[in-house]
Amino acid sequence: MDKRERIIHAAIEVFRENGIEKTKISDIVKKAQIAQGTFYLYFPSKLSVMPAIAEKMAARMEEAIRQSVNTENIWTGQLREMIGAVFTVTDEYRDVSTLVYAGLSATEHVREWEEIYRPLYMTVSSMIEEWELQGEIRETDPHRTARLIIGLAESAAEQIYLFDSFDAAEERKQQEAVNEFVIHALRK
Repeated sequence: MDKRERIIHAAIEVFRENGIEKTKISDIVKKAQIAQGTFYLYFPSKLSVMPAIAEKMAARMEEAIRQSVNTENIWTGQLREMIGAVFTVTDEYRDVSTLVYAGLSATEHVREWEEIYRPLYMTVSSMIEEWELQGEIRETDPHRTARLIIGLAESAAEQIYLFDSFDAAEERKQQEAVNEFVIHALRK
């Protein structure tokens, strides 16, 4: 793992432990086992690490979708697998997500959100285009639809993992509600 990666992983751990406000760069560099000056070669401030963490989360979500979706399944099955992957990754990053959103929204880095999520949106957009080409769903603007599906699935997952006390039955109901909503929206 290179130094930038070590900083990002250390920042995730320290932000989880201390929160944004209480975290100091010295805490991050200590955890990363690097010199403080090395931190500044990669990031000008502790909040500037937030886009890199968000990028990790988005890349993990894209990877989970690629691994989870069986392209041999009909589109509704693929959609269920995709939404399941979003729920899984949101759960994995449940304690970091809130910090990242807070950290990004508190800085000028919030403008980077679209760029950070672009590879994820492109993956989902390609799936939607394929479903359209095969005549399985109505015509849409695939990129916009991808953004809406990811946004809806993430928001629904966050309601379960971040805001409510966790309940597995409620998680299943929430995930199924998202699936049904999107299926109805895309069906011909």
